[in-house]
Amino acid sequence: MIQKKLTKLVGLKKEDFDLFVKTKQIKLQPARLIPTLKTGDEMALTSIFLSTVRLVKEYRDGIFKSIKLNRAGKAYYYTEACFPDINQSRIDGLIIVVTKGVISDAVFFEMKNKNNGIDKTQIESYLSISKSLKVTKLVTVSNEFVADSSHSPVNVKVPRNIFLYHFSWTYLITKGRLLLFKNDLKIQDNDQVEIMSESLHYFENSVSGICGYIQMKAGWKELAESIRAQKTLKMSDEYIEEAVLSWYEEEKDMALLLSRRLGVLVKSSPKTKDSLKKDIKKIIKDNCITGELIIKNTASDIKILAEFERRIVSMSVKLTPPLNKGNKARITWIVKQLENCKRKNEASFMKLEKELFIEANIKYAQANIKVKLSEIEKLIDLTKDKDIQGFKIVINRGFGASFASVKKFIVLIEILVLEFYEGIVQYVSTWVQPTPKLIQKDNDLNL
Repeated sequence: MIQKKLTKLVGLKKEDFDLFVKTKQIKLQPARLIPTLKTGDEMALTSIFLSTVRLVKEYRDGIFKSIKLNRAGKAYYYTEACFPDINQSRIDGLIIVVTKGVISDAVFFEMKNKNNGIDKTQIESYLSISKSLKVTKLVTVSNEFVADSSHSPVNVKVPRNIFLYHFSWTYLITKGRLLLFKNDLKIQDNDQVEIMSESLHYFENSVSGICGYIQMKAGWKELAESIRAQKTLKMSDEYIEEAVLSWYEEEKDMALLLSRRLGVLVKSSPKTKDSLKKDIKKIIKDNCITGELIIKNTASDIKILAEFERRIVSMSVKLTPPLNKGNKARITWIVKQLENCKRKNEASFMKLEKELFIEANIKYAQANIKVKLSEIEKLIDLTKDKDIQGFKIVINRGFGASFASVKKFIVLIEILVLEFYEGIVQYVSTWVQPTPKLIQKDNDLNL
């Protein structure tokens, strides 16, 4: 029998795909929920993950949507995919989507665990295979964090019409955890709930090789120490870029941490192709970097500021006071907001009280007026004959020497964000302009 030549996956008939498997022109294994592989092995992790995607509808829908994979067809899930006539490399995972007997879409997966990072040479090889087989999607998964799934931990040239995605294991775990909360996105089938729970139990166990973001890059420490020593910073300093990328990763990690605790997906500040350059310039100019956590149905997003020179991290929420009242009433309003926080959760509020500041945004003023919470009565005199447009509740926490620590910084900032949310954010609300009422005219009564 004359063997056909494998030239594509997408566009290939499923019966021809099966024939290529039979002739070993395609080598692969079906993904198993309980693989007969060593616990902690990357292939075991790949098999369990792909099987979970296969078996849990809501999880599958979320993953497919994230990578824009066709959902209108029957999907098949494989591990250890190899195409010997094209390349001897073995790709960790493969999903094909079959519509009317033809493969209409496909995606490759490269998975890493433990301290194993995504390898540039390996990804370049897989992109070449993708191009040869007309597979338009390649997904990498590791313990490495990125600001957005369209970014990659490695700098590679991606061929035209191919999309390279990256997910951290923490992100994939968080997506699963959110489905177990009682919300609109929850898993409907009870058996699938159990499958999701068992898979997460494995993923969250240290034997799986999955871990969260536990360490800033070395550039963070070097930058903190350089600023402390008042060294001149240059755009070409590689350690500054490394520090900024670490900040992006930690910002994402905080968003995922809050997501798991709240049961809603929290987003970090969006990044553009110019973000890195802008943030490096900001560090050089102002010795600080900013971030943001975007949380649905809260009074405000959480703004974050890390100051390298003072070694302080600040977090804040912005509130609009009743603008139909005078300044004194607006100040009374913000005081009552904080009294409500204390009444609702005194223990949490007391942890923060000495570090809290109130910042008044003054109309037409170049700078806000900021006072300690303990001295808030001073705002009445400081804002006399001025128009307060808004308030910020700010917490300033000094990290000291731990600011420069690649591990302790993460521990401290994640404690801070949880404490700030628990003590302040979840209890404050912003004023809403009342709905305007119709003014009834005398002649309306004669209608």
